Amino acid sequence: MIKQNARTALVCGGTAGIGLAIARALINDGVQQMVIVGRNSEKGKIARKRLADENPHADVRLVSVDVSYPEGAVLAVESCMSSFGRIDTLVSGAAGDPMPKLLHETAVEDLPEIFRSIICGVTLPLRAALPHMTASGGGSMICIASDAAKLATPGEAAIGGSMAAIAMFCRSLALESRRHQIRVNCVTPSIVRNTPLYEKVMTDPFASRLFAKAHQRAYLGIVEPQDLADLVCFLASPSASKLTGQTISVTGGISAA
Repeated sequence: MIKQNARTALVCGGTAGIGLAIARALINDGVQQMVIVGRNSEKGKIARKRLADENPHADVRLVSVDVSYPEGAVLAVESCMSSFGRIDTLVSGAAGDPMPKLLHETAVEDLPEIFRSIICGVTLPLRAALPHMTASGGGSMICIASDAAKLATPGEAAIGGSMAAIAMFCRSLALESRRHQIRVNCVTPSIVRNTPLYEKVMTDPFASRLFAKAHQRAYLGIVEPQDLADLVCFLASPSASKLTGQTISVTGGISAA
């Protein structure tokens, strides 16, 4: 269970797929106040209503911004602070839905935007929330990246490089913020079934061949959003009070990185 005073969560990328599953699980685990963040306002309204209908005891609010830009990240954090006065758990997973593509087929001019959207979409909210969580006495920051951060895979040079940046960002921030009782961890799945990205990947000629091999190596089963949500709840709980600076693979056995 979430610690008694950890009642407020900010979930960036929390309006669909993995993020929505995480938001739901945190509420079920005791979070009473939550702000979910997504770029698409219509999807966000549907997600917020679903969470509110399922959990009438919880105060769930929506902010429709793009946190891969500084102003969006700051607005998301400030909205949570103005609404609830604190952030106990920050989940940051707004890296978008990057598709694998061989590097020689990726235009040079496209690379800066790929790097920006993935890296900034996950890391900027942590920086924006840092002073507030420091002032309130600590909390848990959890990033959702990809196992491409650890394993070189054809078609994921740009994605893997960006995800590795997120993992190292979390590790370095964990060392900096431990004195303030802020824990920072990173979760890295491979393929995750029942998500918008999974549907895109499995209909793409190149990506579907790539991940068909991953399917065969997932001897423990293909990961579902709930598997990640359960881990995030653990990382936000007192059971993980001594755990920080870790990058945890959740792949169903695809890798042992």
